[in-house]
Amino acid sequence: METMSESDFNRRIDDTLRAIEAALDAAGSDLDYENSGGILTVRCDNGSQLILNRQTPVRQLWLAARSGGFHFNWDAATEGWVRDSDGAGLLPVLQELFAAQCGESVSL
Repeated sequence: METMSESDFNRRIDDTLRAIEAALDAAGSDLDYENSGGILTVRCDNGSQLILNRQTPVRQLWLAARSGGFHFNWDAATEGWVRDSDGAGLLPVLQELFAAQCGESVSL
């Protein structure tokens, strides 16, 4: 597996977080979010949160949800983030979590 440079990693994380923010804006949902220092916090109406953050030393994107913590690696073949435990894509996982945890339908 090829090691990704820190600048490539940060660019991919930034692009991903911006795309998620744009999808939340486009969905017209009641979800509030804040992106600060590479940490995207999405607040649900029920008071729970989904938190995405970069883990630079291990080149992963981490997602914390009420149902657990998940780690995603960049997959060059699919040009996307995949969960290290089962290969599930970040965007489908997020869509499921937005529905299950927040009761919101967000198309990513």
